[in-house]
Amino acid sequence: MSRIGTKPIALSDKVKVTQKGKLIEVTGPNGTLNMEITGGISLEIKENEINVMREDDSKKNRSLHGLYRSLLNNMIVGVKDGFSKKLELSGIGYRAELKGKNLV
Repeated sequence: MSRIGTKPIALSDKVKVTQKGKLIEVTGPNGTLNMEITGGISLEIKENEINVMREDDSKKNRSLHGLYRSLLNNMIVGVKDGFSKKLELSGIGYRAELKGKNLV
């Protein structure tokens, strides 16, 4: 059983997920993303969570189970929060300074 694929995906009030056949559309404050699900993977959309399920335990469906769950979770985070990058400096000899909005 897939550890990642069985975890439910939590939805916030800002994000709306709709399913039209195999096409999934995720809409949020930062835009809209679409994805088509192939193979034996299906979604169960509830009020505040989504469960990704597979039809059988074939090798192809087992490999796609966790993949589609991760892709869908990334789409939801992307339309809700957007992209961010955090930088951590550690060690001797590194120096960083913020001048306005630029990092020097």
